[in-house]
Amino acid sequence: MGARVTRVFRNYNLENRVHRELSKDKPRAAPRHAVKLPATASSPQEVDSLNQKNAPLLDHLRSVYVESRDPAPAAAEVSKDVTAGREQRRLLKFSVPASPLGLVELTDVPIGKLTIAEALKAMGSHQHQPQTWSPEKIAQEYSLDLKETKALLEFFVPFEVEIIPPKTKKAKQIKAS
Repeated sequence: MGARVTRVFRNYNLENRVHRELSKDKPRAAPRHAVKLPATASSPQEVDSLNQKNAPLLDHLRSVYVESRDPAPAAAEVSKDVTAGREQRRLLKFSVPASPLGLVELTDVPIGKLTIAEALKAMGSHQHQPQTWSPEKIAQEYSLDLKETKALLEFFVPFEVEIIPPKTKKAKQIKAS
C-alpha cells in the first residue's frame, strides 16, 4: 500500500517539474586556479649552455671500459642440468589403485619428489615405527634430500580424525568400522 502512495507523489506534476529544471540557466563552472608554468629557455645563452658539451663528463665517459661476455655457454650448462634432472626418474614405491575418475596412473616420478600416496605412506610408517623408519632411511628409500625429509616429517601434518564422545549416553554415535 505504501508503494502506491509514494508512486503517486513521485509522478505528480512530473512533466512540469522537468520543464522547469530544463529552462533554468546552466550554472557557471568554477574558475580555474592559475598555474605558474616553468620559464622556457628564451634567452640564447641558456640554449647555448644546454647544447654545449661538458668536457670533464666526457673525459670520465672515455675512461669507462665495458667488457661483455657471451652468456650462452652458461645458459647451455644450466639447460643441460635441467634436462638431466628431467631424465633422472625413479619408479614408484607405492601407488594408489587406478582412479574411477579416469586420472592417469603414474609409473615414475623425478628424483627428489614424492607422490601424495608415497608421502602419506612414509609418514605413516615413520609415525608407527620411528626407529625402523628414520628420516635417513626414508630419504634413502625415496631418493630425497635429508634436510627436506626431516622438514617433511616435522611440519607436514596429514588429516587427523578426532572422535569426540557425546556428553549424553542417548546421543547417536558413529560406530568404528
